[in-house]
Amino acid sequence: MQFPKKLSTKLAQRKENNSLRILGEHTNLIDFSSNDYLGFAKSEVVFDKTHQFLIDKNIKINGATGSRLLSGNHNLYTEVEKELSEFHNSDAALIFNSGYDANIGFFSSVPQRGDIILYDELIHASIRDGIQLSKAKAYKFKHNNLFDLKEKIVRFKPNENNDVYVITESIFSMDGDSPDLKKIVQVCEKYKANLIVDEAHAIGVFNNGLIEELGLEKGVFARIITFGKALGCHGAAILCCNSLKEYLINFSRSFIYTTGLSPHSIATISFAYKELQLSNSREKLQTNICFFTEEANRLNLNFIKSKSAIHCCIIPGNENVKNIAKKLEKIGFDVKPILSPTINKGEERLRFCLHSYNSHQEITFVLEQLATFVS
Repeated sequence: MQFPKKLSTKLAQRKENNSLRILGEHTNLIDFSSNDYLGFAKSEVVFDKTHQFLIDKNIKINGATGSRLLSGNHNLYTEVEKELSEFHNSDAALIFNSGYDANIGFFSSVPQRGDIILYDELIHASIRDGIQLSKAKAYKFKHNNLFDLKEKIVRFKPNENNDVYVITESIFSMDGDSPDLKKIVQVCEKYKANLIVDEAHAIGVFNNGLIEELGLEKGVFARIITFGKALGCHGAAILCCNSLKEYLINFSRSFIYTTGLSPHSIATISFAYKELQLSNSREKLQTNICFFTEEANRLNLNFIKSKSAIHCCIIPGNENVKNIAKKLEKIGFDVKPILSPTINKGEERLRFCLHSYNSHQEITFVLEQLATFVS
């Protein structure tokens, strides 16, 4: 069977632009690329406690057996969702299979025809995909630009028939920066817009997330959290009011029409949260973030300003940034290049993801080497 010509052309264009994606293999390189910020993905403590819990409870099944609305709603779901809502100071929590599923499910079902969606121009691809499935009209606002957001809220001011939904992230995955969440909450409260915040890269890095750290829980319509970053496991949840949870169970297609997570996955989430409260991994990570910033400044490297675990050095050009990533790989470091079209042409960068287990010696050495490569 002949491969479709249109698809061949698109692949050829990717190769020509030096932007073809390929699946990598696991390596023993020093990790500056994974989202395992606290090292929980490799935690034997979390693994052993989860395993022993399942044995003690005689939960010896490999899968959920069906969607949560059919046969897959194991009682662990109810227990862990209660734990999540209490931990995050939320009325309710609803677990999804992944952050992608949560964003697709929320944005495709909640905003209705006639409603308005206002989203930060650098919002994650999963949110954009959800928005495309929505019947609401969507408009982007300039990245972290409160003036532009306010102008658009005023233009599309909510009324009793149509709602406005404002979407941002507490930590942006490609820049590692943050919006002024306090002021965004104030603007949304003033004009009665519904604010949704994706906290995927903040949970565990900033305690329970930036919304809680700033005391803004009551000013947010929904928070989307994921467990595949700092918590080192799998799945996601939407933190919200009880009415929204009930609505999502009834209308979110990515929740309704999929097999649920296994009991093992749900138990792992619970023990990852327990480890978050017991370990000093977060403190180690924060120390490394401060040290990394100091070293990058000392070496006059062109990094986007960030207080998160994500630090990006702008190196324009796909070929250029890929070559530097390969040079770092040869001396033992795993640092991923972020290429266009994932980000805008000319804004290609090396993305350093910091972890609690990176040493100061590793940080200094990799940055000193980078400085020689970009000079």
